[in-house]
Amino acid sequence: MTGAEATARIAVAATAPFGADVLELLAARREIASLITRPDRPAGRGRKTCAAAAKVVAERLGIPVRQPERLDASFEIDAEIVVLAAYGMLIPDDLLERALWLNVHPSLLPRWRGAAPVERAIMAGDTETGVTIHRTVKELDAGPIAAQAAFPIGLEDDAGAVFTQAASLAATLLEAILPEPSFRPQPDEGVSYAQKITSDDRELDWSRPVEENLNRVRALSPHIGVWGELDGRRLIVWRARPALPDSALVSGGLELLEVQPEGKKRMSGADYLRGLRA
Repeated sequence: MTGAEATARIAVAATAPFGADVLELLAARREIASLITRPDRPAGRGRKTCAAAAKVVAERLGIPVRQPERLDASFEIDAEIVVLAAYGMLIPDDLLERALWLNVHPSLLPRWRGAAPVERAIMAGDTETGVTIHRTVKELDAGPIAAQAAFPIGLEDDAGAVFTQAASLAATLLEAILPEPSFRPQPDEGVSYAQKITSDDRELDWSRPVEENLNRVRALSPHIGVWGELDGRRLIVWRARPALPDSALVSGGLELLEVQPEGKKRMSGADYLRGLRA
């Protein structure tokens, strides 16, 4: 390793919980010059201003935090390498030229380019996914690959479990390639896109196949949630499995293990039934 390579400064651009996990795991192995994250935003029913998950981690670790309203030519980059992980904003071309931007994408690119790769993989019934570290370019998730590795999606894994595995794998891959990655082009074949999750994606149709509805529940838990009508009541469904003969709360061939009635807290399906009978 040359002297320049050994002293390369690394920043992280992250906002969402997945990015926060990558930041924390990477910071345990490398010195992080700063975190670039989005400004604090109102959230929740009370619309209280809240810090992004990545900012919470950075402040706990003593990492300087930068929160530009938007990135443009006036933004000064304080590192030679910027690791992007669920940041949520486009990087202008002129900034891409000032540093090496490495994007951490939780899929096996070129499959599932775009905003919701973990959710779309589970919804599609994929049995495998992974992490790709690639150079950020103008075209969406199309940059050359520095590192890539796969892991299985278990039958009971939800998005939370997959994101956790992906963050751990991402830290390992980054440690292997930093501070001087080499690149190979992405394949031209096998490109697919993971569109943003919409309100339509969150609605369960009990007439659809059991596996399809189960994958939808897994894909949007524990962070978004899906909902269905049950006896005229709207329920968010957080966990489910194929129904058994002795299952408690059942709809569309699924046993609803954890649900949330409107305006109430999450509860088990059994507790929900007990509340109806009380």
